[in-house]
Amino acid sequence: MPSFDEVLKEAGEFGRFQKRVFFLLSQTGITFSSLFASVVFLGRTPDNFWCRIPGAAELSERCGWTLEDERNFTVLPLQLGNESVSGECERLDVTWDPSVSCTSPLARYGNHSTGNLPLAPCHSNWVYEQPHSSIVSEYDLVCANAWMLDLSQAILNLGFLAGAFILGYAADRYGRILIYLLSCLGVGICGIIAAFSPNFTVFLIFRFLQGMFGKGTWMTCYVLVTEIVGSDQRIVGIVIQIFFTLGIIILPGIAYLIPTWQGIQLAISLPNFLFLLYYWVVPESPRWLLTRKKGEKALKIMRNIAKHNGKFLSPHYSEITISNEEVSNPSFLDLVRTPQMRKNTLILMYAWFTSALIYQGLVIRLGIIGGNLYLDFFISGAVELPAAFLIIVTIDRIGRRLPFAMSNIVASIACLITAFLPEDIPWLKTTVATLGRLSITIAFEIVYLVNSELYPTTLRNFGVSLCSSLCDLGGIIAPFLLFRLAAIWLELPLIIFSILAAVCGLLVLLLPETKGISLPETVEDVEQLPSHFGKCGKKRKHRDTNSYI
Repeated sequence: MPSFDEVLKEAGEFGRFQKRVFFLLSQTGITFSSLFASVVFLGRTPDNFWCRIPGAAELSERCGWTLEDERNFTVLPLQLGNESVSGECERLDVTWDPSVSCTSPLARYGNHSTGNLPLAPCHSNWVYEQPHSSIVSEYDLVCANAWMLDLSQAILNLGFLAGAFILGYAADRYGRILIYLLSCLGVGICGIIAAFSPNFTVFLIFRFLQGMFGKGTWMTCYVLVTEIVGSDQRIVGIVIQIFFTLGIIILPGIAYLIPTWQGIQLAISLPNFLFLLYYWVVPESPRWLLTRKKGEKALKIMRNIAKHNGKFLSPHYSEITISNEEVSNPSFLDLVRTPQMRKNTLILMYAWFTSALIYQGLVIRLGIIGGNLYLDFFISGAVELPAAFLIIVTIDRIGRRLPFAMSNIVASIACLITAFLPEDIPWLKTTVATLGRLSITIAFEIVYLVNSELYPTTLRNFGVSLCSSLCDLGGIIAPFLLFRLAAIWLELPLIIFSILAAVCGLLVLLLPETKGISLPETVEDVEQLPSHFGKCGKKRKHRDTNSYI
């Protein structure tokens, strides 16, 4: 009775069928990265806005003022009296009634210079030249409310975190493709509702839900892709990251062409409905079906794969074997119950956390500094493209562990050097910091692949989802850590990043090498990884087996 990997080899490990499924599912990376980074454009702070004096709207209508006229009568006198006051978060503590002159509304306060007029903090009633350009102007997230913009991104990351646990568990229990399709539907619906939210609270609720479903689409499609290809072709787990970067590169173009935040929100949400068409072209993972004792369905899918790949399964392939492990609903205890699983889980959780923290910290620190927002964001995405190509060139030649460790070490060194480079050579500081960004991006992409290779089929989706949830925690902490430490010393965050990356580089050397091995099917397979595989590429022998007809 053949094993699943033997049947897969006969049907084609990366034939026409897998290439088609890979290309289709990879599009998820574009929509997910757009959601991940959308706050940059959804939350743009308007260039021109000011606090409106009570009664100014009625007076402006009576006098026929334009917005520019109103600003000249209210903000400019304030700035002339006190250059440090912008008129955005403070206003003149006056009230304009119908008796106020249209040509000189401040004439009644003639005994006072504008510098001596009383001021009041602004809590509402802001005026924006482009009122619907971002959620900042839509929901007044300025001045004392500016922290609420950070809250919106934190809520999105909390959604990612919830999705990692809830939908990761659901995908292991109910199937990869079912949860993928439901997640795509959820992202689309929640994105539309968020775009037309009547208030900020409703926006946050559906921002959270969109993040939860978004994480479900990304993690499930990633696991599904790695489970339908052979062990020598799991480099597709790295290639799929290129589509994430493509989403980062495409996003500024979308934002440039669409002037309103609602339009941008819809543009990154609606494509998820197209993924529902995958119901007819993307099958369930046959590996997962075998773990749920659905051997007939798995064999039917394998025959279909062989047919599309121009191959034919031998007639004796009427049964597929799988290692003997009782199927149960996955839990966190399953990931830490045995020594090797426990070590893998703790190291991977730390690697996810560190990669996300350093990656987002470097993005925030670099800026990209000044200039054109759209061009700068495009460049920041383009910097990540070489990462995947470097991994593709090296990972199947020298394995996973060494590039994983070296990328973290190089990032550590780059952060440390950047911290102590003098400010009068900014081009060198930017270059070295960019090297750190590239290195941590490589580490970030490798952890995806290694994580999926170090868990058995019954726990793979749940394990990847749970470990990657530390990525979301790192994303929440990164801006707060950066700004708090920078207030003490501007370069202090880089020192912390350097220490975290160096520790990660050493820890990942303790993980088993997964180059060229078959995906583990049981916890027992994982426990025997270091001694069982021996040299890289040595295949696992199957021990206790059951057949599913």
